Parts: sequence; structure tokens; C-alpha cells
Amino acid sequence: MKSTMPKVLHTVGDRSMLEHSYDSAKALNADAIHIVYGHGGEQVQSALSHLDANWVLQQQQNGTGHAVEVAMPSIDDESMVLVLYGDVPLVRVETLKKLVNSAMESGFGLLTAHLDNPTGYGRIIRNASGAVERIVEQKDGTAEQHKVNEVNTGMLAVDSHKLRLWIDALDSDNAQGEFYLTDVIAMAANEGVVINTVNPSSIDETLGANNRVQLAELERYLQQRKATQLMLDGVTLRDPARIDIRGELTTGLDVTIDINCLFEGNNKLGSGVKVAANCTLINSTIGDNVTIEPNSIIENSTIGNNAVIGPFARLRPGTVLDQDAKVGNFVEVKNSTIGAGSKVSHLSYIGDTAMGKRVNIGAGTITCNYDGVNKHQTTIGDDVFIGSDSQLIAPVTVEEGATIGAGTTLSHTAPKNSLTLSRVRQKSVAGWHRPKKRQS
Repeated sequence: MKSTMPKVLHTVGDRSMLEHSYDSAKALNADAIHIVYGHGGEQVQSALSHLDANWVLQQQQNGTGHAVEVAMPSIDDESMVLVLYGDVPLVRVETLKKLVNSAMESGFGLLTAHLDNPTGYGRIIRNASGAVERIVEQKDGTAEQHKVNEVNTGMLAVDSHKLRLWIDALDSDNAQGEFYLTDVIAMAANEGVVINTVNPSSIDETLGANNRVQLAELERYLQQRKATQLMLDGVTLRDPARIDIRGELTTGLDVTIDINCLFEGNNKLGSGVKVAANCTLINSTIGDNVTIEPNSIIENSTIGNNAVIGPFARLRPGTVLDQDAKVGNFVEVKNSTIGAGSKVSHLSYIGDTAMGKRVNIGAGTITCNYDGVNKHQTTIGDDVFIGSDSQLIAPVTVEEGATIGAGTTLSHTAPKNSLTLSRVRQKSVAGWHRPKKRQS
């Protein structure tokens, strides 16, 4: 990866590759999850210490068989062992269930795949009756064996008692000088154990990443998978190749999402939501029939039914829009509640504000909430009208029904049902001439 960060911490869909594998195991309701770590492992363990797993140190990296061997003391003889890989993040839970079920039948299940170009993979060698006999690694195979296109994915499920015996019998007599986990297949076959094979539904389930190019390919596979599921759930995607979901996105009925939209964290879209092009949503809940115009950013916010946002709006954390509210173009809102039916239509900043219902905020209005040290609250009652280019110097209150004249700097309470304004008296100076530059 050419990185200071261990490979398994690199992310796909904004989640580390190792966490994807862990999530798959967790979804199977495993009795225990054991993570074998080696080179750079302390960094991995520190970054993912929240995982409910038994961390097992592999002091020397002597191959996949050795990696399983160091974990075996933590596993009892009554278990079914499922082996996954921290850099193969996209295997589906449904595939793993099939793999485990196949092992329940015979004691051994193996996940294989058929590739057009199997170069680099271990080949599945079968006998004349079609039973799996062994796996031959690329570097150890003959020219004839290299023609086989059924390959080993590395993922297998096996009875722990038998696995322990086979692991103990491994040797490193091969081109790599390592203990291959794959050698247990030949041992099992020689003992008459039937090795049931399972194939994934798509090849991306078996792919790992050893460089940034492969990591990007995994990202595209994951995003394609998420986009497909959204469309199957009834969402209209204007172009399923141009959406990125880095987390979880749940939707109601008849949602439409335009191109180049990014969803990070956990987002929820109600029914009838329309998200225009180039929008970013982060950990937000959007009500029914909301319209989000192009180039808007919504973060850690809650949006009520029938609200309209944007274009070019930014809703920062702590923003709450009640139903029928509107936040228009080039408006920024932070840690504020915009009441039902209220409008902040153009070129304004609303911060640390409690705004009532049916309020109209004129263009260029600013709540001056920060004194350089502390943030202060602005309170705006119902049915307030605030004229353009006004500054509300917090802490301040605008009582219900008040009107603030355009260009006002408000530093004291504006009483209800009254007009409040602060302006320098206008005057004109007749005969005044602008200064002119002296000619050289």
C-alpha cells in the first residue's frame, strides 16, 4: 500500500477492510471472533480496540497455516471454525452461511471461485469423480495445473477438532517456505473427508487489496452493490455510477437522488424526498417530501416534512428545520431551530438561534453569536419579519410579531408587534466632488 498505516486499516465505504470482515462474522452470531495480527498489529489493535474480539499475536509471519495455528489454543474442540481474511472485505453474509452449512454436512466447507484469469491463485485439484483432492499454489503448480480456472479464495469452514490435528501436521516444504493452510485440504481428502465447495454470487466477494488501485476497485464494487440495493428498494438514481454511500442510508418510498451525491455516516430519507446534484449528507434525518436543491451540505441535522433546502445551503451540526421551513441559497445555519413555515432565503448566517414559526429573514442577515470567547443565543418569536442586511447581536430577543427594519444593528430586545430599526440619518452634500489623482 506504500503507507504508514497497516493494510487492513485502509477503508472501503469509509470502514476499514478488517471491520468489514469482522461485521460479516458478527452477523453470523459467532460464539467468538479471533483476530490474528502480526506486522503493524499494535496499530491495528489500537485503532479497532472497540471490536468484541480476541486479539491473537502472530510473532513471526510464517504463512496462513501458522496464523490459524496461533489462534487454535483459544478455540475448543466442539466448534466450527470459519477462516476469513482482513483484506477481503466484500464477502456476503449469505455466502458465508452457505459455507458454514456445507461444513456442517461433511465437516469441511471450502469457498472457491472460477476465474477467466486465475494467475496467482491456488488451483483446486479434483479427482476423476470431481471430488476435491488438494490445492496447488501458483508457484508450486505444473503447466497443466495452471490451466485449471477454479481457484481457492482462502475462506473455509471446518470442524475444529480435525483442524487442530491437520494444523499440527503441516510442514513448510514448499516454494515459499511457509506453512500453508491450504495443505489441510489434501490431508482431509486423504482421510476420506468430503470437501464441500461453495461459490460466491459474484467475484467481488473474493477480492482483496494489495495496492491503492485494487482498493479503489473494491470501493467501486461496494458502491455498485449499495446503489443496486437502493434501486431494488424503490429509489430512483439518475446515475447509479455516481453516488457514494460511506455508511448506511435508509429511504422511504419514491425517493429521487441525482448525480454526484455523497452520504456519510447514518442517514435517513423519508418518502418523496428529492436530492439534487452534488449534495452531501452526513448523519442526518430528512422528513417526507423534502426538496434538497443542488450543492447543499447537511450535517448532523434534522429536517421536517416539506422543507426546502438550497441551492448552495450549508446546515451545520445541531440544525433543526421544522415542517415547511425553507433555507435558501448561500445560507449557513448552525446549532439552530428554524420553526415551521419560517424562511431564510438568501445570503444569511443563523447560528445558536431559536426561531419561531412563520418568520421571514431578509437577505444578508447575520446572527452575531460569537464574542471571541463564548457563543450566545438569539431568540426570535413567531411571525417576525427581519429586513435585509440586519445584524442581531446576541444575546438578544426579537419578540413575536416584531418587524426589524432593513440595515438594523439590533443589540437590545425588539418588542412584539413593533417596528424596530437603527439607522444613521441620511443626508446629501450638494456640490461635493470626489478626490482625483494628481496627473503626473
